[in-house]
Order: sequence, then C-alpha cells, then structure tokens
Amino acid sequence: MKPYDFLIVGAGLYGSIFAYEMTQKGKRCLVIDKRNHIGGNCYTANVEGIHVHQYGAHIFHTGNKKVWEYVNRFARFNTFINAPIANFENALYNLPFNMNTFYQMWGVRTPKEAFEKIESQKKEIKKIPQNLEEQAISLVGKDIYEKLIKGYTEKQWGRPCTALPPFIIKRLPVRFVFNNNYFNDAYQGIPIGGYTPIFEKLLKNIEVQLNTDFFENRRYFENQAKCIVYTGPIDRFYDFRFGKLDYRSLRFENEILNMQNFQGNAVVNYTSDKIPYTRIIEHKHFAFGEQPKTVISKEFSMECQGDMEPYYPVNDEKNQRIYAQYQHLTQNETRALFGGRLAEYKYYDMHKIIEKVLNDLEDLKKKTVIR
Repeated sequence: MKPYDFLIVGAGLYGSIFAYEMTQKGKRCLVIDKRNHIGGNCYTANVEGIHVHQYGAHIFHTGNKKVWEYVNRFARFNTFINAPIANFENALYNLPFNMNTFYQMWGVRTPKEAFEKIESQKKEIKKIPQNLEEQAISLVGKDIYEKLIKGYTEKQWGRPCTALPPFIIKRLPVRFVFNNNYFNDAYQGIPIGGYTPIFEKLLKNIEVQLNTDFFENRRYFENQAKCIVYTGPIDRFYDFRFGKLDYRSLRFENEILNMQNFQGNAVVNYTSDKIPYTRIIEHKHFAFGEQPKTVISKEFSMECQGDMEPYYPVNDEKNQRIYAQYQHLTQNETRALFGGRLAEYKYYDMHKIIEKVLNDLEDLKKKTVIR
C-alpha cells in the first residue's frame, strides 16, 4: 500500500487547491516544491511592512461568482482596481486604451472624434491582419501602436511585432468611455495581507516538502502515491522527448527607497524601446499603503534559458506543434494528472486556474481509475 493517495508536484495555485480539496475528502496528500516557499508565482513577501509580489504583479479579478466566493473563504480582499499608466519618453497615458488615452494622445474630447481618428489611421490595413503589428493598427491606429504597443511588446516577447501572431493582442481592451479600469470583471481586488496567507490556509495540516525537486528522486516519489498531480513543465516530465518548449522569463531588480511614494501608481509600463525594462511595480499601492518607505521592482523580459523560471509560453506554430505531441501522451496516463500553466503550456490568470482545478476535481468524481 502506498503511503499517499496523491503526490502533488508544485505548491502553486493549482496544486494547493487540489491538495486542499482532496484532503477535505479524506485523501492523503503530499505536496512537494523545488522552491523554498509555497504559493508558486503568487508568493508575496513582507518587506518594510509591504507585501511584495515576488514574481510580478498579481491582481485578482473574475466575473465568476463561484470562484470569487471560493477564494474569499481563504482571504478578505480590498477594493484595488487595476489602472496602469504607460510612460512613453516621459509622456504619460492611461491604460487600457480609453477616452483618457485618446485625449492624451490626440486632444480629442468626444468618442466620435476618437473613433474617426482611429478609423483614419487603420485604413492602411486592407486585409485580415497577419501579424501583431497589423492587428494592433487595425484596433487602435498607428499612433497608439507605435507609442504604446510596439516597444513594450517587442521587449516582452523578444521578437518584432511583425513576427508575432495577431491573437496575442486581440483581447486588448479598447473603450470609447472615460474608464481606466483595466478589467471588466465584477469582482476585483488584492487579498488583505498578501497572497501567501491564502496558501498557508490551503496547505494547513497537509505535508509539504520544500526545496524538493521531483526529478532528482523521481522513482522514489512515483512510488509514494497512487496518483501524481503534476504542475511543472510538461516537456520536462517526458524528458524532452519531442524537444523543449520555448518560454519567456522575467528578471526583477528590487529596490527599497527611502520615500513614501515613488510613482503614485502600482504599475507603470515603459513602452519605449530605449528603456530596457517593461514596467515598474510599486507594491505598496496594491494595498493603499502609507509606510514611510516604498519597494519598487523593475521588470525585465528575456528568453528562458537554463535554470530560469518559465513564465509565458511562446504560442507560435512550432511550439504548439511540439506541445500537441506532449498533450497526446498525457491522455494515455492512468496515474498522472496535469494542470496549470506549465503543465498545459498555457497562460492562465489566477481565476482561470481556480476554475480549471475545480472543474478537474468534478471530472475526477466520474473516473474510476483515479480515486
């Protein structure tokens, strides 16, 4: 008899919720993570009394009442609304693109004027957009593309916009109202006290082993549980049989500043290619902090190599073809489940991860192979 029902590889959002729900049902779970902390990329650390998002800005938002009610079982949320600012050569613009942006860009005051300006600039795109540049110009015109999209996007992806697929930019919000709220979701906010306490509650009374790499002792761990729930890189699980999947990674330069307020906003994007970082995060503003000092993080995007942390899948045709082969292998597994952004080679917002794991748990009830 194996000592555990489930071995969960990864103490991030997917793995922690899975472990919590199965433990509530009386199952024996072991959670392992190669990092020295729980919470995955949602992890927040207390620095100068400020909850610092160690792996970049995480702003919770959802239109799903079930998901909102679920996450509120583990934390109270504040009323933070994401309203980032774009800095292009020291000129400031509101995001997402809305009437404030259009006024700042062109001096237009009415939706009709803004619409006509964009229409006049997008005429050069006479066919279905074939790349991100054409898609962006067809949405917001050339001025906004060149000042607020091109440089930022090429830094983010390390590729010219003409070489990126159009779907990356299709979900870009464009509004002809004076509304700086980035998300349309009914429920938004940041957990009071940061994200880490959520994971502490999820994993309370569950055995967790940190600084533990599944692949360093794979045979041992595979013999510890009836089923493996794997949330790591899918290509690594299969020993890169079909080749490595490409990711973009991030590097952060963190500074503690002896001032109360550095930039007046949680997130400021730097959209010029003359600035090497993509944005600066000032963490205290996620929680309306009044601490005497502030903590900022400059975010740099780069190719994921070696031991770098993978963040964003590069969803081009080559990588999707490779992933499809790995996905086919997962469908034949009887002792392993795969979930999360790395295991599914898919970018997920936090609320979508919660939806996914809760749906996967429902599907498990219908299966007799894994119980």
